[in-house]
Amino acid sequence: MTDAIIVVIALLAMIGLGFPIFLSLGLAGLAGLYMAKGSLAFFFAPSSLFGQLNSFELIALPLFVLMGNLLGATPVGASLFHAAVRWLNWLRGSLAISSVGASAMFGAVSGVSLAGVAAVGSIAVPQMLERGYSRQLAAGSVVSAGALAMLIPPSVPFIIYGAVSSVSVADLFIGGIVPGIVLALALALYIYIRVRLNPEEAPAAPERFTWKERFISLANIWHSALLVVAVLGAIYTGLATPSEAASIGALGALLIAGLIFRSLSWKKLREIFGSTARVSGTILLIIGCAKIFGDYLNLVRVPQTLTDLLTASSLPSWAILVAIMLLLVLLGMLVDAVSLIVVTTPVLLPVIQALGYDPLWFGIVMVLNLEIAVVTPPVGLNLYALRGVCPDLRIEEIIRSALPFVAVQFAVLMLFVLFPSISLWLPNLL
Repeated sequence: MTDAIIVVIALLAMIGLGFPIFLSLGLAGLAGLYMAKGSLAFFFAPSSLFGQLNSFELIALPLFVLMGNLLGATPVGASLFHAAVRWLNWLRGSLAISSVGASAMFGAVSGVSLAGVAAVGSIAVPQMLERGYSRQLAAGSVVSAGALAMLIPPSVPFIIYGAVSSVSVADLFIGGIVPGIVLALALALYIYIRVRLNPEEAPAAPERFTWKERFISLANIWHSALLVVAVLGAIYTGLATPSEAASIGALGALLIAGLIFRSLSWKKLREIFGSTARVSGTILLIIGCAKIFGDYLNLVRVPQTLTDLLTASSLPSWAILVAIMLLLVLLGMLVDAVSLIVVTTPVLLPVIQALGYDPLWFGIVMVLNLEIAVVTPPVGLNLYALRGVCPDLRIEEIIRSALPFVAVQFAVLMLFVLFPSISLWLPNLL
């Protein structure tokens, strides 16, 4: 166990010194395997890496990233926001609530939270500020709602968790629907209550839209809705695996971007494919190197030792769960979402199963936890994405604006932690 502590300290030191996360995981895992097995480590490490990446489910990862990048090059985000405004303008704070609805819908066609923040934020925040909304409400509503893409299928974090845990990606997609809807409604309800208590934060909308105008607004988003139905319908009905459905989504996004919006040039297409390759390659490298590190931990029985210690303690299972969630929140402030999934799942999943909980449920609450991670500093990528598309906002005020919404997200997280049956209701029904 002393060697394991040294290896973990070495991993943390390399991350702290700014080493790439995949390199830190790979070197720490290789060093641990060498201390445990000598020169055989140079056989075990490549086997671990390629064994992890030799997974049919992982084909869905670059395809869904490509789908999100293609749609990010179109006005889909703006169209979703404008449609939401026309249907919700009778509510106080309708622009902020519309940003939540648009982010949820954009998440259903992209699965990438950064794309949602950029697409919706570039339209919604300037409009809110122009209408006299408070800067805190405008920034906080967009930066927190953008994280919904991580939970609402098709979700890239669910694909990664499924690859690491061997839980069905299709089941994870189904399980993410109810928590995604609940979180979106919770954010919208918080905005509504907040502006009712502080009307100066969101002046009443002067426009009144007719039913004809509302239905016309749907004409600009029908193709996105059809794409969601095609992709998720193929998965839920069993007509296609998530990987096969991802290819349908990527092709559909290409047709929408190229034929309907005509927003693709050869230069833009090269940029999209290049970005997709870089993002997908980075994620796959992290997953593969994390497997080396995870196999070392399993070799020296770290997960089993931790499981025995926690299950032998007198703490109730709910207290252990809350402690694990708090640990993940803390780690999420320091480590990116992909790394957090691939590093902690092999260690924590045996504990969860020993406590009698479903691995499917744990994947859902872990991704709920990651939604908090992407809006908390210093590694909250959504914060910097909004700063990139709204340079008038300072990063300090974006961070402050997100804190009340983080409290709402944490409350929803605790709901699904303490009542697991809620998140498992739909997967069990289907």
